[in-house]
Amino acid sequence: MPSQQAPTPQPGPAPQWTKPTQVGLIPLRPLTLGALLAATFNAFRRNPRPTLAIALGSQIATWILSAGIIALFLWAALPRLENTAAEDSDVVTAGTVFAAVLIYLVPIFFSVIAAALLQGIVVIEVSRAVLGEKLTLRQLWATAKGRFGALIGWSLLLMAALLLVIAALTAIIVLFITTLGVVGIVLSVLLGLFAIAGGAALAVWLGTKLSLVPSAIMIERLPLRTAIARSWTLISGRFWRTFGIQILVSSILALATNLVSAPFSFFAPMIASLLDPTASDNPSAIIAFAVVYVVMLILIVVLTAISMIIQSSTSALIYLDLRMRKEGLDLELARFVEERDSGVAPSGNPYTSPAARQPGTPLA
Repeated sequence: MPSQQAPTPQPGPAPQWTKPTQVGLIPLRPLTLGALLAATFNAFRRNPRPTLAIALGSQIATWILSAGIIALFLWAALPRLENTAAEDSDVVTAGTVFAAVLIYLVPIFFSVIAAALLQGIVVIEVSRAVLGEKLTLRQLWATAKGRFGALIGWSLLLMAALLLVIAALTAIIVLFITTLGVVGIVLSVLLGLFAIAGGAALAVWLGTKLSLVPSAIMIERLPLRTAIARSWTLISGRFWRTFGIQILVSSILALATNLVSAPFSFFAPMIASLLDPTASDNPSAIIAFAVVYVVMLILIVVLTAISMIIQSSTSALIYLDLRMRKEGLDLELARFVEERDSGVAPSGNPYTSPAARQPGTPLA
């Protein structure tokens, strides 16, 4: 009986490429430029309530506190200037000017703190949105608890460094002018031009290299010194891509803000002139102009808040993209999501687990 041969298995269809997993804001893989830009703007649309609330609330609180302190200063300083004897006027005036300069720093101080708080909340929101989670403001605040001190410290450190550089440059210019006369003026002008050009280049370089410090502080919960080194290391070899994305997003936001606010700036004087063509201080014209001005002010506040949110989201997404490219963070995030969705309690924080920090071959 002739032996029967087993049928030769027919080759099946070739395995097809499957789209990378995307459970939240971004696909869990290194991001293309288009995916990163889309995620930057979708981050705000996906969960706008908590981030916009903290952005608007912090701005309003900053304005109220700053206005109150400035009003209190004027209330105390102006009568003193008016009632000062002639022989003491120079000393009192100099002291008042110095105090006014310090008071002028108060709004900057509050703005820095408000921006740091907003940035921290946005960074946490983006990191959880990548995992498909949508948290309330209270949940975001609880997640970020304990890290705001380091983030505010970093922001104040940047402000102090900037003020120190400005003070040193001003002192040198004053010294040149007072001791060298005309030559000092020429040297001061040359020094100023050199400082502007060199300072701008240095600010771009350092600003880009250190732009991921807030993300490292909030997401990995690193101390400040370690977060600075972390940002520097992650951006090494990716400087121009990081800088290009940041400047592109900033340009888009600036263009959008100008396009929206320009009509109000253009039509406000026209409305006032139509309602009061003789400039006779018609109450209707004054009220109409005030209403337009208030609407424009509210619009600028909202646009500024949205811009701050989107810029903070950009830095957070760049941070995650670089970790996926250099460390394979996407694999750790996918493991976390699979465990969570299968009903198994995920083991550890995917952003801080040892597996997520092991350096590997760049994926792109």
